[in-house]
Amino acid sequence: MSAQVDTRFGANPTSSNRAGITLMNNQVGYVVAKVMHGKPGISVEDMPSMIRVDGQGKLDFDFAEIAEALGWDEFGQDDFEEIMSTHYGRMVVLDDRVLLFANPEDAAEYLGFDLKAL
Repeated sequence: MSAQVDTRFGANPTSSNRAGITLMNNQVGYVVAKVMHGKPGISVEDMPSMIRVDGQGKLDFDFAEIAEALGWDEFGQDDFEEIMSTHYGRMVVLDDRVLLFANPEDAAEYLGFDLKAL
């Protein structure tokens, strides 16, 4: 008699081509999620204590766009870090935005590594 293997929890080594972030479900997190909602390839899921923002390939959190939506003069990295609890994907922090890439190769130009084969 052969044992049946449960495949529900198996590993899949292929790329999901997704990146995402978990935001606090407060006033600022809610506005950031609203800014991202409706952009191509982006999904936003409200939960009781957090908000999931997930995307295909790349997420771009533009600080000027977020500041405008909040009615603030500026929104920066400190403000972003305050509402972010976790992320998946390669994160690149720039002066005016945060980028999340599903695949590290797509972030190569920002991270300073060369993709040429040795």
